[in-house]
Amino acid sequence: MAIHQDARIDPHAVVDDGATIGARSRIWHFVHVCSGARIGTDCSLGQNVYVGNDVVIGNNVRIQNNVSVFDAVRLEDDVFCGPSMVFTNVYNPRSAISRKDEYRQTFVRKGATLGANCTIVCGNEIGEYAFVAAGAVINRPVAPYALMAGVPATRRGWMCRCGIQLKGQDAVTCSCGVRYNITTQACTPA
Repeated sequence: MAIHQDARIDPHAVVDDGATIGARSRIWHFVHVCSGARIGTDCSLGQNVYVGNDVVIGNNVRIQNNVSVFDAVRLEDDVFCGPSMVFTNVYNPRSAISRKDEYRQTFVRKGATLGANCTIVCGNEIGEYAFVAAGAVINRPVAPYALMAGVPATRRGWMCRCGIQLKGQDAVTCSCGVRYNITTQACTPA
C-alpha cells in the first residue's frame, strides 16, 4: 500500500492493500478504495464513496458523497463529482451475463464539473472544463467548456474555466478576465 504519510483516512474507511493515495488527500468515513486504485494529491473523497481497482484519480479532485467510481474511469486534475452522480462501466449490462471484459473507458478531463445526480454513460469523454448540469444524462462525448443539461444531455452554452456561463458569440471575455473564441461547435481560450 502506498499511502502518503500526510493523507488523512477516517478509521471507518476501507483502503485495500496496494492502493495509492497522495499527500494531503482526505478519505472520509464509509469509503472503500480498492487495491489497484491510484488517487493523487489534495483529493477529497466524501462519505460512502467507492473507488474500483482500475481507476486513476488526478490531483485536487473532489468526489462528493455517494459516488461510485467504477473500473475504467479516469479523472484528471481538478475534476468535481457532485453528490450521488453516477458512472457506468458496462454499456449493456445483464445480471446473468458477465461482461467484465467489455468495460468501456470513461475520461473526465481537467477541470470538468459533474453535477449532482448526473449520469455518465461509459465510453465517453468529458472535455476539459466542461460543466454537466445536475440530473443530466451524458450518452455522447462532451466538448471542452461545454455546458450540458437535459436527458439526454444537449449543449446549452459554454462555460469559463472559472465556472461562469459565457454569454455572447465570437470573442467573449469572462468577468474573471479570460477571453474565449466561440463558434457554433467549439469554445477555446484566446
